[in-house]
Amino acid sequence: MKIMTTRRRFLVFSLGAALPALLPAAARPALAQGAAIGSIRIAFSRNVTDAWGDHVNLVAAELQRTLADILGGAFHPGAGNRLVVTVNSLWLASYAGGGGSRMANGGGSNDYLESVATLYDHSGRELGSWPIMSTESAAGAGAWYRPDIDQRRLKALARNNAWWIKRYVAG
Repeated sequence: MKIMTTRRRFLVFSLGAALPALLPAAARPALAQGAAIGSIRIAFSRNVTDAWGDHVNLVAAELQRTLADILGGAFHPGAGNRLVVTVNSLWLASYAGGGGSRMANGGGSNDYLESVATLYDHSGRELGSWPIMSTESAAGAGAWYRPDIDQRRLKALARNNAWWIKRYVAG
């Protein structure tokens, strides 16, 4: 039996072959699925450490703790792959009251943390790298007048960032 290639069949096969190249990186499966992550290191760009001082230790600890918790079975201390998270930008809005769209002093009401999560194998070869931008409502961490409000906002950003990292790195 001879199979004829119709125009419709040709187009379907061509689209099917090209589909993986057309998908954005977020729609592709995570590279680390099935590969154990043996260590997590949190680093900060110089502009973040200069601007935030000792607060970077709070962000690093929260990122480290949350990643270790949510990676679950994918995190085996001492195993092969190494995850390095570099925080490149950290910004808290000047307005932390309610009402999501209100602007005050030229700033919005959202806090931001930008990082790059890079996964390396045991030999140091890069397996993948994902830019992550986390956004949290400045009002989401509680009342603006609490003495620890900035720390609560920074922790919320770190947790948000950790969940996005997990999504890309471990699926």
